[in-house]
Amino acid sequence: MSGAPRTPPIQTKLPAVGTTIFTVMSALATEKGAVNLGQGFPDFDCDPRLVDAVTEAMKQGLNQYPPMPGVPTLRAAVAAKIEALYGRSYDAGCEITITAGATQAIITAILAIVRPGDEVIVLEPCYDSYVPNIELAGGTAVRVPLTPGTFRPDFGKIAAAISGKTRAVLINSPHNPSATVWSQEDMLALQELLAPTDVFVISDEVYEHMVFDGRDHQSAARFPGLAARTFIVSSFGKTYHVTGWKVGFVAAPAALTAEFRKVHQFNVFTVNTPVQHGLAAYMADPQPHLQLPAFYQRKRDLFREGLARTKFKILPSQGSYFQCVDISQVSALSEAEFCKWLTSEIGVAAIPLSAFYDNGFDQRVVRFCFAKKDETLRSALDRLARL
Repeated sequence: MSGAPRTPPIQTKLPAVGTTIFTVMSALATEKGAVNLGQGFPDFDCDPRLVDAVTEAMKQGLNQYPPMPGVPTLRAAVAAKIEALYGRSYDAGCEITITAGATQAIITAILAIVRPGDEVIVLEPCYDSYVPNIELAGGTAVRVPLTPGTFRPDFGKIAAAISGKTRAVLINSPHNPSATVWSQEDMLALQELLAPTDVFVISDEVYEHMVFDGRDHQSAARFPGLAARTFIVSSFGKTYHVTGWKVGFVAAPAALTAEFRKVHQFNVFTVNTPVQHGLAAYMADPQPHLQLPAFYQRKRDLFREGLARTKFKILPSQGSYFQCVDISQVSALSEAEFCKWLTSEIGVAAIPLSAFYDNGFDQRVVRFCFAKKDETLRSALDRLARL
């Protein structure tokens, strides 16, 4: 042997993936001491009772591997919640799986059903994990834009995108980043469109408990024709303000769950035990998730009231914990450059919607997150008042 040790060249599976705008904006916010409304997670603590429940589970010695699909009491609690809210009964034994967060749930569902050459329809703007997940499974993402301005689904365009290669459609309501919510009519239209096909649905419903102004969340579970072909994904982290715990769940018919669990078993095996037991105990009281819409609607209204004192055009926020604004009357900069300027010069971080499009489509809209303490929101609003 001679010469220095050599690392073999590696061919990337994800050539389009680099440093994301989320990383760039968070680093810039830290550097400039800006109020970070770009991050999509709370800056406040969860209910102390939830921490106590997890601590108690640890003290009881519940620290070894749980069953692969999840602790039975937690799966039963999830099934009971879905039936109470959406009227569909899922079998906790063979139709509910606990996952290491919603992101793992989504890639596991994709890996379970997508083969090389398959197509998966995604509706842009979309969460940044969807397309790389599809590509890792050997599939091709077929991007269909939501209607610019309103972010409503265009079922004519979705229908035109369906081909013999289409394996699944990935939907998200309440929607990140636009904060729009699909209506009952939207879900019925999707159900009718897919009825004659063998196309699956992956329904990202992580913001299911953040729907405002008296609306109901239209879960795929409510619609028999959709429920029969859908992996429903949700997040305990989003619901209970513990995003760092990375725990979610998937509800799906038994045949789909069986395939899902084959992948789940070998990419994470299972999810940490004491947190599962703590969540199961905490869910005995439904009030925390039932009160969440009012909790976040109050924060939304506080934030919108402050934004009304700026030149931003405030777009509707029907659900999630995001608020989008049109910057056309504030700046001639692109969305991305405006967000950098806003962070550096005004001291508030936001995210450009163009980051959620493959082609960087710029419609002069940026996204704020209002899942923050009231004092954080007021501090941001004081700075934004300069606009």
